[in-house]
Amino acid sequence: MGTVIAEYAVQDMVGEGGTAMVYRASHPTHGIVALKVLRTKLRNDPTAVIRFEREAEFGFRVVHPNVVRTIEIGAADGLKYLAIEWAPGELLEKVAKRTGAFPREQVASIARQIAAAVDASHRQGIVHRDLKPENLMYDSVNDRVRLLDFGIAAEPEQGNEQRLTRDGFFVGTLLYVAPEALSGVLVGPTADQYSLATIAYFLLTGVHPYTARSTRDMLSQLLTQPPTPLNKAVPGLTFSDEVERVVMKGLARQPTDRYPGITDFASALAASLLAMPTPAAPKSGGLFGKVKGLFGSRDT
Repeated sequence: MGTVIAEYAVQDMVGEGGTAMVYRASHPTHGIVALKVLRTKLRNDPTAVIRFEREAEFGFRVVHPNVVRTIEIGAADGLKYLAIEWAPGELLEKVAKRTGAFPREQVASIARQIAAAVDASHRQGIVHRDLKPENLMYDSVNDRVRLLDFGIAAEPEQGNEQRLTRDGFFVGTLLYVAPEALSGVLVGPTADQYSLATIAYFLLTGVHPYTARSTRDMLSQLLTQPPTPLNKAVPGLTFSDEVERVVMKGLARQPTDRYPGITDFASALAASLLAMPTPAAPKSGGLFGKVKGLFGSRDT
């Protein structure tokens, strides 16, 4: 704190990951920003540097009201940094962990906003690959969602020589990753739809479509078992048959069995949720806190 990096005055640390630290910082022109700084141990790692630069490139290309704006990428004092817009609110993960299941109208709105942001990415030929509540900023006062972190996003049409992930290794977060990603192939846009369907399932119920005691069990379930039907997720919590059909279609094992596009899924979900009467209050909490620690991001 108190350090100045290329005119960005660091105020405090707000997050950290395997590749970077994130700080709140002020700039004389840009005002308050989120400053992402590549970890020192990775600044000479070619793959880490290219991925960091690619994150900035994708951020510049994807411009949408529900996407946090990328301001600049640069280097100073031996540090590689990325400045992005400071978005008000909290990570959706923190809100969900605190409140439990969300009201259906709120889930409909959140899903539509996420889908619009991701669709803007898809229109640029970019698949996010790590869509999850930890990568979504939610301003509950204004009911606004903002997508962030293109750290492991990719372009499916790129040549193999441009890939940063070795064959046979997947990237993403196990609780939200599409089954087809587990083989290490470069997934298409429907993989993001699967992740959004998982987010919707979680926001509606407070639990995930798969639960397991270990990473190994989770991998096995994803590869061999269907997800728990929405209406069997939490005893006493039920949704209309159409809501369940839409969510489970988004969670289909085969990409071709899902909706044609992510906005198609979100529109169908919102319509089905808003068409049903208000459900009984669900039990709060759920299994999120128990399983989250088991399945962190894989970025290999």
